Amino acid sequence: MARPVTGTALRDGFLKDVAVLTFGLVQARGNSLHFGPVELLRFGPAKMNRTRVEWPIEGGLLTRAPGGRLRIEAHRGRLLASVEGYRPRLPLPLYALTQLPIHHLVTRLHLLRVRGRQPAPGMPAEPTKRFAAAAIDLGLCAALAAGSGRRRPLPALLGIAAAYHLACWSLAGRTVGGVLTGQRVVAIDGSRPSVGQAVVRLVVLPISALRFRAIHDEVAGTDVVSN
Repeated sequence: MARPVTGTALRDGFLKDVAVLTFGLVQARGNSLHFGPVELLRFGPAKMNRTRVEWPIEGGLLTRAPGGRLRIEAHRGRLLASVEGYRPRLPLPLYALTQLPIHHLVTRLHLLRVRGRQPAPGMPAEPTKRFAAAAIDLGLCAALAAGSGRRRPLPALLGIAAAYHLACWSLAGRTVGGVLTGQRVVAIDGSRPSVGQAVVRLVVLPISALRFRAIHDEVAGTDVVSN
């Protein structure tokens, strides 16, 4: 964070952002999160101080029993979110594979939205270099698909391209095209994109291609910067 943020701002922003980040599928009603008529999570009244907000977890479909809390705070120039004492309804191994990645993604995207895009994480990559990197990566994926020997090359190309980009973005922040053109993908705070951000970025990428605008970076909280 390059600017201070108050507990009040953190309180007011989180529940609103959940609706935005889930494309309206999950809505805040009072201190509860709803999917249609179903109450997913119910929080108690928020407890705040100058730089922190904390909600007790009181129930909802996703909880096995009341207890625990969600906390978001600004501490020494960083935004932190934590959950303690939460009792999910699902068995823990199943929860870790299903709900937990979604919780992590929504919370991380919310914190990045609070942080904002300024200051920028680096020098933005030039559009011509971005197109060049995309062309290199597409050619590489096409060559791999052609060499796979599949009778249906288009599904093979889509599968290879998806796996290639998700792995490159989340593990190294750069593809082969990015290495050759001197650029990399970062979260807007300068950190490496999470797997969830990489998935969101990939899913929205076709819309960006149609509109000639980096909507995938806007939604995923990422940017492409020069090395």
